[in-house]
This record gives sequence, structure tokens and C-alpha cells, in this order.
Amino acid sequence: MPSHTVLPVDRLWRPARGPAAALRALVLAVTGSLLLWASAKIQVPFWPVPMTLQTAAVFLLGFACGSRLALATVALYLAEGAAGLPVFAGTPEKGLGLPYMLGPTGGYLVGFLAAAWIAGRAAERGVGIVGALAAMLLGSLAIYGAGLAWLAGFVGAEAAIRLGLLPFLPGDLVKIGLVAALRELLRRPRPADVVDGER
Repeated sequence: MPSHTVLPVDRLWRPARGPAAALRALVLAVTGSLLLWASAKIQVPFWPVPMTLQTAAVFLLGFACGSRLALATVALYLAEGAAGLPVFAGTPEKGLGLPYMLGPTGGYLVGFLAAAWIAGRAAERGVGIVGALAAMLLGSLAIYGAGLAWLAGFVGAEAAIRLGLLPFLPGDLVKIGLVAALRELLRRPRPADVVDGER
């Protein structure tokens, strides 16, 4: 990571070494997984289908935490779901644990890993607004690529696009715009960052 890049999470809690670093990473990953849990349960009325805030939370975690911590956070979230906790959208009504993850929407969950890493790498490189938008579009392609490929095994390719892509594009574009705006707010340096030479 370039030395001049200051991630929002580092402003909130300075990086440490040794056992303190492990504790910091654990606390941040657990907190991030709770954010993903909450984002899966929030449904916002929208057209043509209601939208959750999950993909927005995935991208925000990447931009705020960087690639490694964001990836670890999403992996922890998936592990929580695999263990049977009702962390995903539609749980427990649509099932729990591995049976849910191996169901029609399981591919999208795997895509979250790639999307978080892509956003995190963009944050580490200190990209501007155009780079952030490109990262989110690439991350969305990763989510849809994994999701549609898996869903097609259940309903066929044409139905997968009709059911698992087209209805969600308008909401995803709105979320990308909102995350981009919030990211710009998070990136604004505080006076302390300038004094510290952007540690």
C-alpha cells in the first residue's frame, strides 16, 4: 500500500503490531460482519424490486478497510452464515447454513469476496472518484458473474438474466452513486492526518 494512502479505518483506529494488531483486526472484522448482517436485513422500497444494502456495505468495507481486512470481513460473514446464523437476506425464512448458501443465490455471496477485495485495492491505491466508480462496476461484474453462473444451474441462462440481473440493475446503480458520495466524505483528510504527514 502506498505510504501516503490513509484508509478511513486507520483514522478511526491506528494500526498496531503484535497481539494488538490481531485484536484490532478481529474487532474490526466482527464489526464489519455485523454491518453486512444488518445491510442484508434492510429492504428499501424500489422499482422494479425492493433492494437491500448488502452490495453497498461490501463496497464501503473495501473502501474503508482496504483489501485484506475487507476480504477477511466478508469471509467471516460467510462463515457465520455457513454456521447457521441468520445473517443473509431471506434467512431464516428461506433456510439457514450451507443448504441456503448452496441454493440459487449462493453465487452472489461468493462474488462479495471479489467485490470487497477490488474496492479495497482501489482504496489502497488512492484512486479518485472515477477509479472508485470503475472499481465498483468491476466489483459488480464479479458479483453478477458468480451469481448468474450459479443461478443458471438452477433455472437456465436466460431465466437467470431475467430474474437475477435485470430487476436489480437500477437499484445497484443508485447504490453505486450513494457509495461514491459517501466515500468522498470518508476520504477527506482530518487536520491530524496532515500534521502526521499522512502516516
